[in-house]
Amino acid sequence: MNATDRTPADLLRSALAADPARPLVTFYDDATGERVELSVATFANWVAKTANLLQGDLAAGPGDRLALLLPAHWQAAVWLLACSSTGVVAEVGGDPAAADLVVSGPDRLEEARGCSGERMALALRPLGGRFPQPPPGFADYAVEVPSQGDRFAPYAPVDPDAPALTVGGLELTAAQVVERARADAAERGLGPGSRLLSGLAWDSWEGLSAGLFAPLAAGGSVVLCRHLDRLDEDGLAKRREDERVTAVAR
Repeated sequence: MNATDRTPADLLRSALAADPARPLVTFYDDATGERVELSVATFANWVAKTANLLQGDLAAGPGDRLALLLPAHWQAAVWLLACSSTGVVAEVGGDPAAADLVVSGPDRLEEARGCSGERMALALRPLGGRFPQPPPGFADYAVEVPSQGDRFAPYAPVDPDAPALTVGGLELTAAQVVERARADAAERGLGPGSRLLSGLAWDSWEGLSAGLFAPLAAGGSVVLCRHLDRLDEDGLAKRREDERVTAVAR
């Protein structure tokens, strides 16, 4: 990737310029049988639409704090990169009551109601499907995002040295996220074309790095597996073969 990249959004732009057609995130949910594969271009399009939603409809900008109450999921990855694109601080598992806005999955809606700002809900259904009935007090992401623009430009430049991410009690600037991701990629032996399978939860830096940031920084891709404990060893071996996995984080 480009040595001058200093934010996760920079890493994504470099990936898009280098090879937009290659896979970036392949997502499995072993509780439902769902499989979704997103190329760099498709992922970047979701990020642009979400960043436009975040900056425009939700009126969020640099320094605002977003409580991200989502599991390890491809849509959570989209929100992390949308936050990076806008300068919004993504607080993974953060306190909604202390945040400016909240993004919640279906299992944490009651907790998310503690946020006095904008509230966005994700059904986490296959193919990004919407809720059958929108949760009261929330906007449905799957309803709001399709009409957003396919290109994004921030109203204000994103400062790489400003806070960008908090997870597990750790706060990092955008530049520190990139630096740590590059170091983790090197430690795992990741490079262009690497395929890292991760079943780690996203409640720690280790999980976020393996599940998104390190493969992105290396020019590789991730096979992100939710509920991987539902898969037996034979099933895991087959997935590794089918997905051409080169490294595993469990």
